[in-house]
Parts: sequence; structure tokens; C-alpha cells
Amino acid sequence: MEFLLLLWLGKPVWMWLLFIGIVIALLVFDLGVLHKDDHEIGVAESLKLSAMYIAMGVLFSGFVAWQIGAEDAKLYLTAFVVEKTLAMDNVFVIAMIFTYFAIPRQYQHRVLFWGILGVIALRAIMIGLGATLVAQYSWVLYIFAVFLIFTGVKMMLTDDKEMDISKNPVLLFMKRRMNVTEELHGHDFFVKKPDPKTGKLVRFATPLFLALVLIEIADVIFAVDSVPAVFAITSDPFIVYTSNIFAILGLRALYFALAAIIHRFHYLKYALSVLLVFIGSKIFVADLMGWEKFPASWSLGITFAILGAGVVFSLWKTRGGNHDGHDGKAVLAE
Repeated sequence: MEFLLLLWLGKPVWMWLLFIGIVIALLVFDLGVLHKDDHEIGVAESLKLSAMYIAMGVLFSGFVAWQIGAEDAKLYLTAFVVEKTLAMDNVFVIAMIFTYFAIPRQYQHRVLFWGILGVIALRAIMIGLGATLVAQYSWVLYIFAVFLIFTGVKMMLTDDKEMDISKNPVLLFMKRRMNVTEELHGHDFFVKKPDPKTGKLVRFATPLFLALVLIEIADVIFAVDSVPAVFAITSDPFIVYTSNIFAILGLRALYFALAAIIHRFHYLKYALSVLLVFIGSKIFVADLMGWEKFPASWSLGITFAILGAGVVFSLWKTRGGNHDGHDGKAVLAE
């Protein structure tokens, strides 16, 4: 029992185990009960599943308030909202990957579910490294802050460019180094087929596995922005990691509803760019004002205000189907 009270990354081991237990229980319920059979997930089911994950994420903030403090709970909620919003661009990339490989909608949940396991591990590594750097070199936070400001300005000034997945270096590498089938084989990631040269049975990767790998790579790329953004909100590894995972769980669940209307949020990128600049500038504002930290209540309120304005502006600009972004009609592979 004493082991459970030991500190790991600043928090008792039992708190980490409790969080991991909640995540495992959610994933087992998701795959083992709700989606044990392959089926096409509709908008209504997507919204219900997402609401469940969001509710769990918000409820966890109550646990943070109880065990750590109200201010930390506000920081958790801010990080949760920021991570979920920044990850919206990932939805469009995932949709393009599914469309490129012509992944039927009844198999898309399987790819996203197993992708979550990779996200949990990869984010743990990235956040662990970030926490170590911040703990040993506090000035790293200023580098994160400058990076976020630069990224926000760049996002504001850069036009959207659609990815050419066929030229993705990871995809080309896998096709050169692995046996890959041209067609799907149900929900299998790997199948055994005769080698065209030797006739012996060998393992082949299916397009479902290629899609899974590219989605994991996309998450790593997006994490380069989102992880520093959350560290700029709080340097507590427990809050950073738990808010990240709960946000991603909910977003993957929301994918099937969001992908169909992602074009309505084409202009949200301008709000995201302002949000990144705001998050990056907080540490400098706090220094100038002589504050120990930027007030958590202000941070949460300003974050909601920026994102709320961005959503309203985007919906208004794309009303009636008139917009300059992607039309979203072919986003989900049939």
C-alpha cells in the first residue's frame, strides 16, 4: 500500500493508476460492449459516444479540484478545451486518409480505436520528456511560448493546402519495405497470402494498417503544437497528460459527426491562431505584470471567448453552403 502513496511526476501513484483504470474501462466498454461488431456509426451514435467521453473528461476536473485544488481544475479545463480544439484539424486529416484508402465507414471506428492506444503511449512519451525538460530547465517554457506565438502567426498567414497522401514518405517507405495488399480484407490489419515470387504464405499488411500508421503519424505532428500549448497553460504533468487523453478520446468519438460538417469550421483556424498567440504570450504578460502565474480564471474565460467567437464567425461565413474551404461532401469514405 505504501507504493500507492509514492510520488511519480509530482503526484501519488494511485492517482495515475486511477486515471489509467478509467481510460481502460472506457476503452473496454467502447470496443467490448458498444462496438464489438463492425457497423457504420451514424451521427446520433457519434454524438452520444462523444457526450459520454466529454462528460467523463469534465467530471475528472472535479476530481482534480478535490485532490489538487480549484485553480488546478480550471487549468485542467483550459487545457482540455485547448487540446480538443487544436485537434480539430486532425479530424480533417483523418478523413482524407480514410478517403484515400477507401476505408468503409463500418471499419473506421476499428482504426480509430486502435489508434487511441498508440496516442496514449506516444503522448505519454512526449509529455514525459517535456515535463523533464521543464523541471530541469524552466527557461524551456519561454521557448515553448515563442514557438506557439510563431505557430499562431504562421497559421494566420498561411493558406490551407490539401495533403497529397500518395507522396507521404512514411507511406512510400512502408510500400517499399512491406508486403502490402491493394484491397481490404474485412477488418484485418494483416493477412497471410501466397508470395507472388515464391508461392509461400507470407504476412501482408492491408490498407487498414497503412491508414492506422498514417493517422498515428498525423497525431505526432499535431502534438508538436498541442503539447507545448498545454505546457504553456500548466507545467503539471498530471494535468497535461490527463487533459490531453480525455480530449483526444472525446474527439475520436466525435469524428463521425464532425467529419461530415468540418467544412462549416473552415474559418476556425483564425481563432486557433489567436488562441496560440494568447497562450504563448501569457508567460510574458505574467512577467511584465509581476504575477507569479497568469490567473487561471482569466485564462479559461479568454480561451472560451476566443473559441466562441471563432465558431460563431465560421458558422456565419459558411451559412447557406457558401465558403471557400473544402465542401466536405466526400469526406467520409462510403
